[in-house]
Amino acid sequence: MKLSSYAKKIGISYNSAWRMWKRGQIPGYQLPTGTVIIDPPELRSVPVHAVAVYARVSSSENKDNLERQAERLVTWCNAQGWSVSKVVKECGSGINDQRPKFLALLADPKIGQIVVEHKDRASRFGVAYIQTLLAMQGRKLVIVNTADTAEDDLMGDFISIIPSFCARLYGRRRAKRKTEQVLAALQQNGPAREQEAPKSLA
Repeated sequence: MKLSSYAKKIGISYNSAWRMWKRGQIPGYQLPTGTVIIDPPELRSVPVHAVAVYARVSSSENKDNLERQAERLVTWCNAQGWSVSKVVKECGSGINDQRPKFLALLADPKIGQIVVEHKDRASRFGVAYIQTLLAMQGRKLVIVNTADTAEDDLMGDFISIIPSFCARLYGRRRAKRKTEQVLAALQQNGPAREQEAPKSLA
């Protein structure tokens, strides 16, 4: 079987298949004419891991950023010579562990690499656990940028968890009122700190 036919069969680009063959990941041989032939009897033993990118923002208000984030991830994967088989975009807090699209990626054994821009795009907490469990399956969570994300996104995740804590502390009936009080206090303290800052520098 020609390498081009093999690439088409498993759903990757010819260039990706060529690089895999050069690295010895695909068994085969090259004819004097330059054509690469894949040995059919060994095709079943060749591990094929799909690459998926996962983009996330905390709220639907940031959908434009979600699209740009996904585009950056696809561009980065292409620069690595990886053919992206799935692009997943989701709106939800990084604290929420019930994001259906991300859970579906984790549960899909055909996805060998899940690529995220920052580690907290996957989760605010427990990323090391996710990486360890994936590694045990021969899979990987790839983090493109190890720098911290913007503070406003972190604040969005922080605010999203307040209603849950208030509900536990004060009960469902009083949770809404307590949440509003906490958010109001945060908004008041922000401007107050900004006004005090020049005084401390004087």
